[in-house]
Amino acid sequence: ELMTGYTMLRNGGVGNGGQPWVLRWSSRIRLTWLSFTLFIILVFFPLIAHYYLTTIDDAEDAGKRIFGPRTGNELCEVKHVQDLCRIRESVSEELLQLEAKRQELNSEIAKLNLKIEACKKSIENAKQDLLQLKNVISQTEHSYKELMAQNQPKLSLPIRLLPDKDDATFPLPKSNRNCRLHNCFDYSRCPLTSGFPVYVYNSDDYPFGSSLDPLIKQAFEATVRTNVYVTENANIACVYIILVGEMQEPVMPKPTELEQQLHSLPYWRTDGHNHLIINLSRKSETQNFIYNISTGRAMIAQSTFYDVQYRPGFDIVVSPLVHAMSEPNFLEIPPQVPVKRKYLFSFQGEKIESLRSSLQEVRSFEEEIEGNAPADYDDRIITTLKAVQDSKLDFVLVEFTCKNQPKASLPTEWALCGERDDRLELLKLSTFALIITPGDTRLVISAGCAMRLFEALEVGAIPVVLGEQVQLPYNDVIRWNEAALIIPKPRITEVHFLLRSISDNDLLAMRRQGRFLWETYFSTSDNVFSTVLAIIRTRIQIPAAPIREETAVEIPHRSGKAAGTDPNMADNGDLDLGPVETEPPYASPKYLRNFTLTAMDIYRNWNSAPGPFHLFPYTPFDPVLPSEAKFLGSGTGFRPIGGGAGGSGKEFQAALGGNVPREQFTVVMLTYEREEVLMNSLERLNGLPYLNKVVVVWNSPKLPSEDLLWPDIGVPIMVRKT
Repeated sequence: ELMTGYTMLRNGGVGNGGQPWVLRWSSRIRLTWLSFTLFIILVFFPLIAHYYLTTIDDAEDAGKRIFGPRTGNELCEVKHVQDLCRIRESVSEELLQLEAKRQELNSEIAKLNLKIEACKKSIENAKQDLLQLKNVISQTEHSYKELMAQNQPKLSLPIRLLPDKDDATFPLPKSNRNCRLHNCFDYSRCPLTSGFPVYVYNSDDYPFGSSLDPLIKQAFEATVRTNVYVTENANIACVYIILVGEMQEPVMPKPTELEQQLHSLPYWRTDGHNHLIINLSRKSETQNFIYNISTGRAMIAQSTFYDVQYRPGFDIVVSPLVHAMSEPNFLEIPPQVPVKRKYLFSFQGEKIESLRSSLQEVRSFEEEIEGNAPADYDDRIITTLKAVQDSKLDFVLVEFTCKNQPKASLPTEWALCGERDDRLELLKLSTFALIITPGDTRLVISAGCAMRLFEALEVGAIPVVLGEQVQLPYNDVIRWNEAALIIPKPRITEVHFLLRSISDNDLLAMRRQGRFLWETYFSTSDNVFSTVLAIIRTRIQIPAAPIREETAVEIPHRSGKAAGTDPNMADNGDLDLGPVETEPPYASPKYLRNFTLTAMDIYRNWNSAPGPFHLFPYTPFDPVLPSEAKFLGSGTGFRPIGGGAGGSGKEFQAALGGNVPREQFTVVMLTYEREEVLMNSLERLNGLPYLNKVVVVWNSPKLPSEDLLWPDIGVPIMVRKT
């Protein structure tokens, strides 16, 4: 190694490459300087140039600017440029003038279009007015022809029937049992227009009055005081009523004594015609105590009758008076649904006479079907019902012995068990309630059966009456097949099958009908007395008293804003809403079916709400003429379409009336704090043909604003508060 270093020094510091190290160092110095110089030129020189270019236009002397913009005047210093500027200004002025003329022409065109539309609308309105005037002229001509051709005299009241001054008796029938209205009732005392006056004797004025049950007598007197048919003038009375029961057993008069007292009534007139004897007894000892009393031609109303005693169409089967001095508690009545209840059917009762022998010979259900029918159907009923209960196909409850002492009953009648509240609790759990009629077929109805029927209807258990010979209360006007099942006793083996085959819809319909019958005819003493009077009034075809009008609470209001015509109605095209009414609004005719209701709609009035107790001005069930009546004309007031030849829609629109002559309609509006919407709706009714009035039902607790102005639409606007 020493030798190698020495050699290098000797050779002048030259290495392996053959170049001196000084030269290599100088070349490196030049390369570094060149790189630094290029960096200065490429970086700093552009920055300096950029700075100069951005600040050169900021000089105060605008004339020395090089890159700044120049104004138009400076450019227009040249003559050619000035000419171009003048041309531009003149063209701009001409364009502005043309635009102004165009806008002026457009406004004139718009005004002309409005005038054209107004002329078209006036022409259409004139056409509508002309068409309406033609309709008015044609209808006036038609009315004139009707008046000229009308030959029917004005309907007036008939000649009033008057009773004979001396009240001469007419011949009696061979037997009082043959009494009917045509031979035991004096129609001369009950004209159609008499209003059905009824005179009620005061029971306290006669000896038997002290024997009456105080509750029954007090309830009867309270009902009489509020009845609209009761009069104090006995000379004009149509029917005379006397209450003889319920009697108190310890102080009951003898039959002969009661008969003498009845015959001594001041208006008995030897035979008691037009008299009604009411016996509301429920006890077995007193429910038919007038059986051996001669009542002459007087009608009898009670809940117990034998076949030799009952005179169909003359006597009245009434329901027992349960709620004498108290209203029924409707909150305790179970709801209509669910339809099916715990028990399919139930029965509780005891029949002392034949019960013991029936229980000793209990046979199976199959043996009963295969064997011969027993002599007493009650024995077969007991056997069949116990077999159904033992089969456990359905939950049923039948008890033929009372846990406590049974209530007193007539012979062969099934006695009631327990107290009334206990029986009602069982019926609330029963879908059907069995009512077994007395074994004695001569007993057509008994107080016990009537009580079972009353309790079943009260709580919604559908009555199943075993025995088709029974005469249910008011059966000549009430359709009992809509609320109860009446089955002959020989079909007892088929009862279970029949009850299970009835659908829920039919069950609910029967339950609702039963509820209606109970509330309307059986529930209170007032209903019982009103029903008895309604039965007699219906039989002699006298209409009911008109219902009293109830005045609604009217809200005072003022009309101060004239209503404009609704634009939707003004532009109707070819549509004709009808002729202009030249007469003021007229009310609909009322009470047109006063006497036909008692002849045509007896069953509908008695078997649907609201019942037969009042006469209404009109009902939704009033019949109307068929649709062809308005084409062909039927009676006075119709406008036959096309003169009776019919026609298309245009002729139909021009006709007046539909199924009824001279018909108008009333608009009923229900509102709640929407005054602006209400006013707009009322204004749209302005000028509407056939409009009679508008009834606004104000359903808000807040009254209308005092400064609210109601529109004047040409017909009355009545505002009623709910």
